[in-house]
Order: sequence, then C-alpha cells, then structure tokens
Amino acid sequence: MIKFCSLFSGSSGNSIFLSANGTKLLIDAGLSARKIVEALYSIGEEPSKLNAILVTHEHIDHIRGAGVLSRKFNLPVYANENTWEQMEREIGPMNVKNKMVFNTGREFEVGEVCAKAFSIPHDAAEPVGFNFFIQDKKITTATDIGHINRELLQHFERSELLLLESNHDIEMLKVGPYPWHLKMRILGERGHLSNEMAGKVVAYLAEKGTRRFLLGHLSKENNFPELAYQTVCNELSEKKIIPGWDVTLDVVLRDRVGKVIEL
Repeated sequence: MIKFCSLFSGSSGNSIFLSANGTKLLIDAGLSARKIVEALYSIGEEPSKLNAILVTHEHIDHIRGAGVLSRKFNLPVYANENTWEQMEREIGPMNVKNKMVFNTGREFEVGEVCAKAFSIPHDAAEPVGFNFFIQDKKITTATDIGHINRELLQHFERSELLLLESNHDIEMLKVGPYPWHLKMRILGERGHLSNEMAGKVVAYLAEKGTRRFLLGHLSKENNFPELAYQTVCNELSEKKIIPGWDVTLDVVLRDRVGKVIEL
C-alpha cells in the first residue's frame, strides 16, 4: 500500500510524507523539526521510522527542519550536488554518511521506492520535482514552477497522483501588497505557477488519464483555497471533465496536515 500526505504546503513551509513497501520518506522539510514531528504523529506515523528526506531545492521553506531531523533521527538527506552546495551551511553539521547525492534526470532507489528527480524552472541552484515509481504506479510532486514546458508535461503524464503548484491568482498578485520586484519574480519564467496555468495543466493531464490531483503551495497573500479550486474546475469544465466524478481534485493547505491518501 502507498500512503501519501501533504503535511504542509506553502511559502511558510513545505513537507510531504510518502510511504510504500515499508519505506517512509519526507519530500522536503521546510518547517521546524518540532512541527513536522507533530504532523507525522497526527497521521499515525513515528518519526524515528523515517528512512530519508528528499530535498527539491535550497530555499528555506523547503529545508528549515532538514538538518535537525537528520541529526535527531540519523536520517539520510538526498539532494543534487548544486543544491547541497547552497544548503549545507544552512542546515548545519551532519554525519557525512547521511549526505546523499542524486543526479537530476536519473533514477535512484531509497529503500523500496524508486525515485527520479526532474528539473523545474525556478530561481534556485538546481531545483527539481520528483517522480516516484512504486509497483505499477507513478506519483509526482511538482511545486515552485515558473512556467510549464513540454518536458515537464512528459514528467507529469501517466501519474496516478499529481501534487501540482497553484500558487497565485494573477490579478490578486498584481493589486496585492507585494513590492513590484517580488511580483515580477513570482510572475517570471523562474517564479511560481498561477491558478489558471495549473488548471490548464490539470485539464490536459486529465484528458491523458490522470485521475487524482492535489493543488499546493498556495500563496497566503495572493490566493485562497476556494479560488484555486474553482479556477481549476473552470478549466476542467471547458473540457467537459467533472471534478468528483471524472477526477478527484483537492487543495492542500500551508498551515495544516492534509488528507491521508492511500493507493
């Protein structure tokens, strides 16, 4: 059985729990170790049973608790070399045997889970999303995406479950409180994905056969869950795809543990 749960998803911190065949992983650890431990207990998981942390990129909302968790529970931390160069000082001293390096674009195994990191367009050293291949199922996580291209869609296709960024409503962002340079960063080619674009991606993939979607990494200031959900629903409706009937669509939140999904 596969167990998947977004513990937190947003600019204040990100962490996802995934378990399969006895292997238990965190994808990112962007809140305090204490909060992540509490979240794991809340879904019936024992933090000491974790096998590894996989890191998408070095921004603090993805690594804040990684070093403490690694030291406390003797956990390997996996990242590519460029991400390690940027985050090593931030997460603090670690046992050298727990510093694990993967190559973006190549499959690697963590326990009984086969993972593949793929490049995403974001303003970090070498940011990635992840495909997880478990038995005959593919699960994909992809946030912090500045724009969508054909290569990304190929990584998303044929996923049993996709957690996709739906960061902001463009008009809310434009008229919101952020300074101009930050608005331009978010809207840029290496920024974050809007609700509208997330909807187009979800609709495209639904036509290709993906049936379960989670929208994540919502902005606190420039989005709200109902708006993200409805915007994506509108894109699905244009393709005559009905959420709740043809596909499952949910929003994961930045400040609370999401539903536990079993596949």
